[in-house]
Amino acid sequence: MLQWVIEVQREIYLTFADRIGAFASGGSWAALGAFLPMGIVFGAVHAMTPGHSKSVLATYLAGSSTGMARSLMVSLALSFTHVSMAVLIVLLSLPLVSIALGSVGRAPLLEDLSRGLLGVIGLWMLWRALRRANHVHGAREGAAVGFMAGLIPCPLTTFVMTFAVARGVPEAGIAFAVAMMAGVAATLSLVAVTAVFFRQQVTRLLETRPRLIAAFTRTVEAVAGFVLVAVALREVLIR
Repeated sequence: MLQWVIEVQREIYLTFADRIGAFASGGSWAALGAFLPMGIVFGAVHAMTPGHSKSVLATYLAGSSTGMARSLMVSLALSFTHVSMAVLIVLLSLPLVSIALGSVGRAPLLEDLSRGLLGVIGLWMLWRALRRANHVHGAREGAAVGFMAGLIPCPLTTFVMTFAVARGVPEAGIAFAVAMMAGVAATLSLVAVTAVFFRQQVTRLLETRPRLIAAFTRTVEAVAGFVLVAVALREVLIR
């Protein structure tokens, strides 16, 4: 399955590279735009591969009291930040690329910042659960988690943007990035909705036992907080 996903990504990427090259040689927006829907497919398939903070997203939402609508907001914030960071890194300046990128398509400084901030959120969730206090997770906290998790730039968007900028058509790369962002958001939204649906179903099964629900909620939040802290430490210290 993973190999198939990788092959699909490769085919779409190579085809889009050809379209960018044709656009740079005097092609029309109509020809480029006709292929942009494949960018959405590309983004959705790409988000299925390991990474993209899917586990972080699912862990946070499973341990929070966030509803369906706000969970979608978290996934959208993550998707937007994940793709737009890659666009900004390429567009801002080459010095920024040389400082931020330690290897092709990666940004170690941003990765450390992202994981460190998520670790802080994890500690906050863990402390809150151990206080035995029920807490409603606000929209700002969810958006912050999405932003922090998305700070790691999308490597494939970085490749496409670099390819487009090198050929003097950054607008073509941005158009592709927007299409890809929609695909990434679709996959991450599915992850978010699934995590919230699972939590809600378990809560409904226990709704006749309020004390058990309270204990379950605190336990899940504590586990979620611990996992976020563990992920942050692993990524920052072992990388």
